[in-house]
Amino acid sequence: DFGNVVCEFDNNIFLRKISGFTDKSISELNELIYFSSDLPRRYETGSISSGQFFNEISKRCNLLMSKSEFIKAYSNIFTPIKTSFELIRKLKARYKLALLSNTSEWHVQYGIRPVEVLDLFDAVSLSFEVKALKPDKKIFYDSLAKLNIEPEECIYVDDIEEYVRVVQRIGIHPIHYTSHTDLCDSLRKLNVFF
Repeated sequence: DFGNVVCEFDNNIFLRKISGFTDKSISELNELIYFSSDLPRRYETGSISSGQFFNEISKRCNLLMSKSEFIKAYSNIFTPIKTSFELIRKLKARYKLALLSNTSEWHVQYGIRPVEVLDLFDAVSLSFEVKALKPDKKIFYDSLAKLNIEPEECIYVDDIEEYVRVVQRIGIHPIHYTSHTDLCDSLRKLNVFF
């Protein structure tokens, strides 16, 4: 997983930034975008384009901002988890690594791709490209196919417990991410050396 495993993210940063371009409050924006609309789901499954996502949110929220201002606000929500970066570098020396994430084109282009450890992944499965969001098994099978490994040869790390339960049913070894220390302990229990 990427969000809250490789980098922390906070959608409230985005909401605060766009609130200066509308008459809506942050809580109204949160409701309009994340709770009473399916726009993020449609965007993260590739059902709508980046331009459509921007246009629909602008209309829905009465936003008066340029597309470039919107992209910057939307994408600058990530904070590196340095301990995860260090672990990825150590693991890369011995193991194949894959990144699997529910995400969108602009988040990848402007928020994820610049992350310094991205090049260390052997495979990348992104929901908007695969056209499937976790917990849909399709996205997990996409990663397995790209890595050319069997489920039982794979460990999956995610901060969302529901997704961890899904991979367990597939046969992948699950780790529910709660902290870096717990992650390292869980990897050692699975005989992962770093």
